[in-house]
Amino acid sequence: MGCLICERIEQIQKGCNPYFVCELETGYVVLGDHQRFAGYTLFLCKQHETELHLLPWDYRMKFLQEMSLVAEAVYQVYQPEKMNYELLGNGDIHLHWHLFPRVTGDTPQKGPVWWLPREEMWNDAYRPTPHQLEEQTKRLKMQIQKVYQSRLGFGMKL
Repeated sequence: MGCLICERIEQIQKGCNPYFVCELETGYVVLGDHQRFAGYTLFLCKQHETELHLLPWDYRMKFLQEMSLVAEAVYQVYQPEKMNYELLGNGDIHLHWHLFPRVTGDTPQKGPVWWLPREEMWNDAYRPTPHQLEEQTKRLKMQIQKVYQSRLGFGMKL
């Protein structure tokens, strides 16, 4: 069985993943297919690896830095009360971050998003329309550029 994250990356490289936001040095930024939590974003590692500690040290540090910059941009665009950062790998073992903007009352009880039933998390009612997707990816891409500029002192090729 193939790797779903690698398949998504192939789609990005072929220019046929509408959820693609931008490419960074260590990974690809994509919006989640379902936006049950507005602004749900993923950061997919370019290297197919199963554990963070298996990445070469410099690459690992850059991957963590870039994830943090992406999360900051998500925060600035969606203005949540809290961000959840998750690097799980229980379903898809390829390293990828889940970045969830959270607000009070977004789940029936306090806790991780994964406590919601699968049929609610992945309900097609939460898929953005093509227009919404275009607007969201454009806004997030622009904000990632601004965060890069303000934090690192240089822009990035997007």
